[in-house]
Amino acid sequence: MSDKHLFVFGGGAPFNESLAKKFGAWASKGLSKVVILFIEQEGWQEYMTKYTDQIGLHDVDQFVYFALDASPSTDLVEQLQSATGVIISGGDTELYRDYIVETKLGTIIKALYTEGVPVAGFSAGALISPTVCVIPPIDNRANEHLFLKGLGLINHCVISVHFSKWDEEKNLLAALSKTNLSTGYGIDDASGIYFKNERISETAGQIYFYYGKE
Repeated sequence: MSDKHLFVFGGGAPFNESLAKKFGAWASKGLSKVVILFIEQEGWQEYMTKYTDQIGLHDVDQFVYFALDASPSTDLVEQLQSATGVIISGGDTELYRDYIVETKLGTIIKALYTEGVPVAGFSAGALISPTVCVIPPIDNRANEHLFLKGLGLINHCVISVHFSKWDEEKNLLAALSKTNLSTGYGIDDASGIYFKNERISETAGQIYFYYGKE
């Protein structure tokens, strides 16, 4: 059985240097190809360098840019199926969830992850990664605390992003209480966590830990 590698970040790119090295090490086994999933907006091409510049220092030499929508092309789906690394970018969390969770793309990502392909989620990408995708009021159109199905790449926790910037402690504690999960991770901007087989292997920046009743 392959080890599983999940990287979650509290803000947008870039990778922290040490976590980029770890991601690159797992993504560059043989012929490397990292697929970056994002929602297209003006200036996206320039923003992608925030991911590629750091990972490219660690033997990853091919990047595929996958603009998400409701009907992804066959070519892009095939590119994702052969990825050696996957990055889920930040932005509109509800849209990322709609386009990835409980879709063919989500099924592919989960299969790759199980096979040892590293997956990294930034902000919205981090929020959709656990079994329960918790979206705070500040981050959705209804201005409500949303509890939705996530990708299920990690099962024991809830994740809060932009933790200090959005003053998320109260929301994270409420999410822990509602979900009855064991741990809550508050992740600041420019900070991240690397989970190996769902256990913390390394952190970067400022991470806050909260514990539920289990």
